[in-house]
This record gives sequence, structure tokens and C-alpha cells, in this order.
Amino acid sequence: MLSSIASTIINKVALRIMNRESLAKLNIGSISYTFAPISSNQNNHQFIKKRHLWKRKIMSGKDRIILHVDMDHFFTAIEEREHPEFKGKPVVVGANPKEGKGRGVVSTCNYEARKFGVKSGMPISRAWKLCPEAIYQPVNHELYAKVSIKIMDILREHGDKFEQWGIDEAFLDVTSRTKNYDEAEVLARHIKREIIEKEGLVCSIGIGPNKLVAKIASDFQKPDSLVVVKEEDVEKFLASLPVRKLLWVGRKTEQKLKRIGIKTIGDLANYDPTVLTEAFGVMGAQLYLMAHGIDRSEVEERREVKSISRDLTFEEDTADHMLIHHTLDKLSEEVYKDAVKQNLFFKTVTVKVRYENFETHTHGKTLLFVTDRLQDLQKIVKQLIQDYLRSGRKIRLVGVRISNFVSAKKQKKLI
Repeated sequence: MLSSIASTIINKVALRIMNRESLAKLNIGSISYTFAPISSNQNNHQFIKKRHLWKRKIMSGKDRIILHVDMDHFFTAIEEREHPEFKGKPVVVGANPKEGKGRGVVSTCNYEARKFGVKSGMPISRAWKLCPEAIYQPVNHELYAKVSIKIMDILREHGDKFEQWGIDEAFLDVTSRTKNYDEAEVLARHIKREIIEKEGLVCSIGIGPNKLVAKIASDFQKPDSLVVVKEEDVEKFLASLPVRKLLWVGRKTEQKLKRIGIKTIGDLANYDPTVLTEAFGVMGAQLYLMAHGIDRSEVEERREVKSISRDLTFEEDTADHMLIHHTLDKLSEEVYKDAVKQNLFFKTVTVKVRYENFETHTHGKTLLFVTDRLQDLQKIVKQLIQDYLRSGRKIRLVGVRISNFVSAKKQKKLI
């Protein structure tokens, strides 16, 4: 999520671009954004393609130093730790491959397996064909969650601010703990050693002036890497990287950018932002900012649970309504039990359906009230799935998600 300041910048930049207005200077909060002047012989929409196009003057406090810590092939690394005999061999965590006839997907794999072309999210049957000699392990959510808690406890002690991103990565703001990037690098090496000594696991760390750059840096030379990108080196570092490396740029956005000749982040940084805004709306201005390494989003700890979900891939594609309903009831029970454990009431229910051709749909409903009753959940799930059963098409996967939570403690206060 972007900070409110960054969102304001994007909105104002986009508005000025669309209105063909000057971008000489923007004052937002305590930050002054100064733009290089455009000479009279240049087109009104052209922007000087240099670093000084965006001169950031921080009027309060010093520049930030942010670390992004990313555990290397987390699930398989834990399996290797628990089973030393796996070391040096290709390991895949995911569904049961059943000698190439299995259903489901690869959750993660180690670097030895990746040499054979195995990737996360790949159908497990495909992984087996590429690497039948790999060691295939089922996903052990409980173990991985326990290890994640220990890792996050270590990281939390080293940052002024801490923000967990998923089960195996986190941001640390170390601005007040380090005087410069040299000290930040020393701290990062200490963190890497501590994680190895306490948990026997390896991580990669990126250091940069913001979350965007730090995250890209952590992925730059995996595994077991430490990459430092200083403020003055940001655009040079980003320029040659594929545009897909930017946060929020998925496959569809990447393809759309390629169609207008943008393949690298440098291509994006040098592109006319007017055209970007016309093609992508406000997102175009956001892309332009990111291509220049600009990200003012804060490192913020978010402890609240956003959603709880479960899904299941059938052994064979099916149009059996009884089997589908029974499976959804079981999945509903699992997410319900998780909610009860965490003392959560929920308000939104979503079902997911994936057909035999991998076409995927989700459909949700937000209630007028919060509930913690299993019967409410199962009833709504049955209602939501009906439209997907009428076609008679075979279904490969179904899933249930609950969200929009209220803690049981707050609910009792209301009662």
C-alpha cells in the first residue's frame, strides 16, 4: 500500500500531466519535489531525462535507510534443516506428484530443483516430468509458521520500525540506528549471522533509501546475498532491470508496457509520463515515480489478520455437485476453526473456483452483520458457488476465504 503522501503525489502529478500543466514544483507535507525547468524550445510535454528531474529535498529529518530481509527458499530450507540428508539434492514442497499424475502445484523449491526448470506455482505433474529425482515433501504449514515467528522476533529487535510481508520476509527501518550505509551493511551482516546461528537458515538482504529499492535489491543476487543501493545510485541500479521487477507490475501490466516499447525500468523512467498517464490512468504516474526509485511509503507493523483461506485441488476434475459441496463444507470448517482460534468474527465470505482449463473465478459477499457461526459460513458458501455449478463444467479446484474481521473482544464490548 502507498502512503497517503505518495498517493497525493501521484494524484497531483497525474492531474498536472493530464491538464498539460507545469511540474516545476510540488510541496506536499514536509517534502518539496523540485523539477528541472523545461527550455522554451522543448515540447510542453517533454521532461528532462536525468536524475535531477526529481530532486528530493527532505525538509525534516535525514534520508531513510531501509532493509528488506527475505528468507531464501524458506519452506525447502526448513525441510533441509529438518532432514540434513536432503542437503545438495533437489527438494520440492507442494502437492503429492504421484509419479507425474498428481494434482495441485509447487509451493516452493530449492535452487537445486530450479536448475531443472522447476518453479513455484507450477503444476506438480510438470515438476515431476522436469525433475523426477527430486525429493517431494508435503506443505507443513504449522512448522513453517513456528519458524517464521522466531525469525520475525529476531528481526523486530533490529529495527526502529518493523513490517512483516508474508511468512518469510520483512522490512526494517534502521534510520536512527545507523549513521550511514556502511553501518547499515554491518548491521545487515549481523542479522544474517544471527539467523544462521539461531535458526540455521539463510536470508538475502537488500538495503536502500526506501522499501521499493530495498525489496528489489534483496532479490538481485539471491541466495545468501547482501546488496546495498545508495540514494545516488538508485536510478543506475534500476535502469537495466526488467520492468517486471517493480512492485505491482504483474504479467498483464508487463505485456501492456512491452507493447509500447517498455522492457526495462530504465525504458519506463525515460518514457513520456503524459503517455503513461493516458494509457494507465493514475497508475501511469505511479509507475513513473517507481521507475525513478521514488517511494515514500512508511515501514509500518500490521499485526491484524487480513484474511483466512483454504483451497483444495481435486484428484480428478469433477462436476459432481455433492462432492463439491462436501469439499466446501470441509474447507469452511478449517477456516472457521482458524478464526475461532484467533477470536475473530468475520463479515465477508469469498469462494474460489478453477475450471479444468485453469480459468479461475472468485465471488464474495459482505454481510450486514459480523458472525462467528459455522452454519452462517457454510450457508453463504453454498449460495456463492451455485452460479458456477449450473454450467456443468468440470471443476479443478475450489476454495473458501473469510475476511473483514472484528476481534471477539471488540464484539463483546458492543454487545
